[in-house]
Amino acid sequence: MVDHPGDYRWSSYQANAHSENIELLKQHPIYRNLGQTKQERQHQYRELFRHHIDAESVHQIRKTLNHELVLGRSYFKDTIQEISQRDTKLGNPGRPKVEEQQVEYWVI
Repeated sequence: MVDHPGDYRWSSYQANAHSENIELLKQHPIYRNLGQTKQERQHQYRELFRHHIDAESVHQIRKTLNHELVLGRSYFKDTIQEISQRDTKLGNPGRPKVEEQQVEYWVI
C-alpha cells in the first residue's frame, strides 16, 4: 500500500512517532511501555519502523499467514506443533499417492 506507515493516511504512526494530536486515538498500553517519557516512547516507536523488510521476508510472512502456519525455525515450529497439536509446516500439495500392489499374472 505504502512504503512507510507514516505515509498511510489512516495510520496512527504520526500520533505515536511525532505526537500529532488525533482525538480518536488513545495510547495503547504496549506503546506506553516503550519508555518513561513521551520523547523516549516516540524514539522507540520510530525505531520499530527504521529497517525496511525485504520482499522475500514479506512473501514468507504472507504465505505463512495465508496457510495459517507458524513462521520461524524448525525447532520453534516443532515446539508449537507439540503444544497446539496442529500442523505448523506446509505439507505436500495434492492427495496422498496410492501405491499399487504387485500382482503376478500367469499366461496360460
